[in-house]
Amino acid sequence: MATAIRVENVSKAYRRDKFDIPVLNNLSLDIPEGEFLALMGPSGSGKTTLLNLIAGIDRPSKGNIFVHDTDITKLGETALAKWRARHVGFIFQFYNLIPVLTAFENVELPLMLTPLSKSQRKKQVETSLHLVGLGDRMYHYPKQLSGGQEQRVAIARAVATDPTVLVADEPTGDLDKNSAEEILILLERLNTEFKKTIVMVTHDPHAAERAKLVRHLEKGDFK
Repeated sequence: MATAIRVENVSKAYRRDKFDIPVLNNLSLDIPEGEFLALMGPSGSGKTTLLNLIAGIDRPSKGNIFVHDTDITKLGETALAKWRARHVGFIFQFYNLIPVLTAFENVELPLMLTPLSKSQRKKQVETSLHLVGLGDRMYHYPKQLSGGQEQRVAIARAVATDPTVLVADEPTGDLDKNSAEEILILLERLNTEFKKTIVMVTHDPHAAERAKLVRHLEKGDFK
């Protein structure tokens, strides 16, 4: 099976005043294509930092990260931004929808950075919203949707560009039990049916059960 993501000897430290605060310590990890990986661990263990490095939001202090043979640590800022827009779909705990835009317009946003025509964008937005079960809500605003529906819009936005990797940071953390279950079923479907590679940070053991592979981080190291 091909490797989707390779983390090689990655360390990350943040500078505060005159001190370096280490967060990740010489981590290595191979994630096969089509994997659904859950990263677990206590607060401050480095889970979200690792997720952000894989997604190209942040850069490691040392080491390399390959996504489908592209060493993203070697890309300049402009190239990295273009790579992110094409290859990474983001799902956040608090949805990050723009309140003055409809569900359709929120999902269309990442497609505005692509060379797709207006009609092509429309088709992909509609396909994505139907996929998450919101074909009848595409012209509703976020305030007209439940939390679970908002998160489904966020997932539709994440998959609209057909990204190489989906990264999810506590995707059920702000949802009630029933809505959380719906989101987990949807993520599982994206992985099994659509073969999406998913890396998910979660504190919830029930959410982690949906993943095929679980890795635990503690103080910047895998346990």
